[in-house]
Amino acid sequence: MSKQKILVALAAVLGAVLGLSETGFAQIPDPDKEIIGGGGAGGLVLSQEGGAITTAVPFLLVSPDARSGGLADIGAASAPDANSQHWNAAKYPYLTEDLSLSLTYSPWLLNMVPDMSLAYLTAAKKIDQMSTVAFSLLFFSMGEVLFRTSADDPGTPYNPNEFAIDASYSRKLIDDLSIAVTGRFIYSNLTVGQNVEGVDTKAGLAGAVDIGLYYQHMFDLKGFEGGLLSFGLSITNIGNKISYVPGASTAEKDFLPANLRLGLGFDWHIDSYNRVAFMGEINKLLVPTPALYNENDNLVAGMDNGVPVFTGIIHSFYDAPGGFKEEMKEIQWSLGAEYWWNNLVAARLGYFHESMDKGARQYMTIGAGIRYNIFGLDLSYLIPTTQVSGSNPLKNTLRFSLLFQFASTKRKNNQQPQVAE
Repeated sequence: MSKQKILVALAAVLGAVLGLSETGFAQIPDPDKEIIGGGGAGGLVLSQEGGAITTAVPFLLVSPDARSGGLADIGAASAPDANSQHWNAAKYPYLTEDLSLSLTYSPWLLNMVPDMSLAYLTAAKKIDQMSTVAFSLLFFSMGEVLFRTSADDPGTPYNPNEFAIDASYSRKLIDDLSIAVTGRFIYSNLTVGQNVEGVDTKAGLAGAVDIGLYYQHMFDLKGFEGGLLSFGLSITNIGNKISYVPGASTAEKDFLPANLRLGLGFDWHIDSYNRVAFMGEINKLLVPTPALYNENDNLVAGMDNGVPVFTGIIHSFYDAPGGFKEEMKEIQWSLGAEYWWNNLVAARLGYFHESMDKGARQYMTIGAGIRYNIFGLDLSYLIPTTQVSGSNPLKNTLRFSLLFQFASTKRKNNQQPQVAE
């Protein structure tokens, strides 16, 4: 078995577990058959136009907190909270609390596997009125997995896992505009060092950075007094390619799930008791689209994916084999709404859409939240709206986030807390 085939198998297994690209992974060639072409995302090349883009460590794209989960994975321009690290760390300077903590737990494939889960821990500390530092840990456990060397082997249990550790610094440039930079260390141990049919494997290591911008502006219009308009932009997971095989070439390594996120939000304080927010967001992977090759390994359409990271980012805007029409299919969009009563109780609703040719994830989300004193709790629930996306690992799963918010005595006396935190 070649290095390329091993990477195909690993990507397919992890993708199926995460449920991020069901349609695309269904088109990946059988690891035991000859693969047509080469390059890109661990050597993955689809044999037909319109497949989902695959990357390494796709757990980095999963919504890690219940509040954003209830808003259909929206977070670039929503009100800041402790979990802004994942979405857009530039929101942090607009927190009113001096210290914010959050812990989220998401069961994974709960109806099939009892011990698979995603956990997210964040902490944000304001340095002053202009700047904030934050830290986070995202941990994905695949539970206990049996590795077998043959059909008769009873198997040896291992616990594959992946995690990412982040640190960010955010600062206001002016009253209404802020910027953030996040550094990320990524560890992906899917094979636990097993030798797969004579080929050694290793844990994948990578480093990445995020860049975020956030703009918010208070305004009054007729009938919309106390309105807040917000805009967010974040570019995430820009880092080196990753490999699970020692000595892999650049073309054999996997791209990280680099992503462009643009969000727009409108927050309206109807009166002293009622507040409603509407938001929308679009996402696009900054990863090359798999090219098309013929049986003679000649490029038919698209562009060679065996390129460096920054070249791949540039190519991602115009390399789809199907041209502009296919490029547009690679854009995901979400809509969300959030209602707060008396800064205590929240209700959330969202819809996420991805092209049927690019992963087929289409679902509605509902959520709720409460805030009392320093304590907060958010819940979310996902409802697939297509038969293909019905295999989503979060289907019929209740996720929850715990939040703790601490403000200094001086800040408590001079500021009102934001209900979204």
